[in-house]
Amino acid sequence: MTDSSPPGRLDGDVAIVTGSTRGIGASVAKRLAAEGASVVVSGRTVPEGEATAEDIQTNGGEATFVRADMRDPAAIERLVETAAETYGTITTIINNAAVQTETTAAEATLDDWAFVLETDFRGYWLTVKHAIEHMPDGGSIVNVSSNHAFLTMPGTFPYNAVKAGINGMTRAFAVELGPLGIRANTINPGWVEVARTRAELEATDRERIESIHPLGRIGTPEDVAGVVAFLASDDAAFVTGASLRVDGGRTAVMEDQPFRDHSSRFEG
Repeated sequence: MTDSSPPGRLDGDVAIVTGSTRGIGASVAKRLAAEGASVVVSGRTVPEGEATAEDIQTNGGEATFVRADMRDPAAIERLVETAAETYGTITTIINNAAVQTETTAAEATLDDWAFVLETDFRGYWLTVKHAIEHMPDGGSIVNVSSNHAFLTMPGTFPYNAVKAGINGMTRAFAVELGPLGIRANTINPGWVEVARTRAELEATDRERIESIHPLGRIGTPEDVAGVVAFLASDDAAFVTGASLRVDGGRTAVMEDQPFRDHSSRFEG
């Protein structure tokens, strides 16, 4: 994919991107840096986090890596304080760190519940809670959720419940922080080709998965990063409290087979 980053759109911004050692988060960090933001890369894996920050620096951007486990409230507070001390302010929070269990509501244990909610939900709140005092001139929060917030499937609990909750958290942030000049929005990606989903695709029928998307393909991390950069920028200055699906139209499809039959009329 050709890099279409508008140069300088995020000049002067300071962004914390959680879960940015790889996958979607790493692409978001690189995109924000390419548009001029100073980026704090964060995650649990030191070699990958440092590699992401070094890649940004090699390409002329500004970045630093701070190790943080989003299940650890003290680590989240240190992450925010380090970002503010390093760059003097914070303008942008990208809450992206997430984990998932392949469990049903009946199978999930208290440990599964804590694992997902503490990382994917409580971690989002605490990052924003600690960052607010360092955002005196306003800014932007982008919470990465999933299209599971709207439509879901068995065996993804409590991940799917949390993703719906993130949309609600975003609305709460929007109405409470709007008077401070802080916008809050959610993006809801669908199938995106990262290491985890690539393994799933290899075990299924990739062609079939792509065919049930109106755009005829699954997403890339760069697809998501472009939307995040838009919401973080002044181009979205009047957008807050929104939940934007970034799923190639997947959740617009009611039934797969009728859609595939319709799509086949345009082939050849």
